[in-house]
Amino acid sequence: MTGQALRIAIVDDEAPARNRLRDLLQDCAARLELEVVGEAANGAAALALLQSVAADVVLLDIRMPGMDGLELAQHLRKLDEPPAVIFTTAYDAYAIKAFEVHAVDYLLKPIRLGRLFDALNRARAITPLRLDVLREIGPRSRSHLSVQERGRVQLVPVGEVVYLRAELKYVTIRTREREFLLEESLTRLEQEFGERFVRVHRNCLVAKDYVSGFEKIGEEGGESRWVVLLKGLDEKLPVSRRQQHVVKELGRFELIRMKGGERR
Repeated sequence: MTGQALRIAIVDDEAPARNRLRDLLQDCAARLELEVVGEAANGAAALALLQSVAADVVLLDIRMPGMDGLELAQHLRKLDEPPAVIFTTAYDAYAIKAFEVHAVDYLLKPIRLGRLFDALNRARAITPLRLDVLREIGPRSRSHLSVQERGRVQLVPVGEVVYLRAELKYVTIRTREREFLLEESLTRLEQEFGERFVRVHRNCLVAKDYVSGFEKIGEEGGESRWVVLLKGLDEKLPVSRRQQHVVKELGRFELIRMKGGERR
């Protein structure tokens, strides 16, 4: 990037905050060669922007509705050339303490010209933040999962995920409409989204909101097993013997026995 204008994107859900940053950047341009390549008001729009224009650094607000800046920074890590991130925030004691521990650059609102100029001067040396650091700084669960398809990063709302199933080195994300492949650990996903999903098998997590019931089916040899019935899908997922306790724990569902249509 040496000798080139510093390409900057602004991400903040408040228009006055974006306008102030533009004004400050215009003042910085008197001493530093830079270019504002775009701005966005939310995380999804920012991800789309940064896949259509090249940016060296993102001035990223932490507190945004829906997807916050800390989550967006995790998704940006999947870009081929992730931009450096400088967080902007009103006083947030937890985040600032974590930033200082991990040497993450941030700007405290209201942002001052001198502080912004110093941060931009260091921006070329900033390396993309590690995922484990971002997860430690932002401990709340993500609103979206991100997958790479045809050279682009695509967002999948967690609320639309019916189940997550581990297959070799990937996890299959199943929504009502289609499947996606995710390169993450099923165990890590269970830790993050344990309130939303329940493990029904060593390789499968099912969203509680998409469970319509359980059914007991017969197998060869006279044994039977439980399967999960899903809302909006004809597919049935096996419940392992080790996880059969979930059938009782989710007892608000009607339990159906195939044999003779017996109900209990």
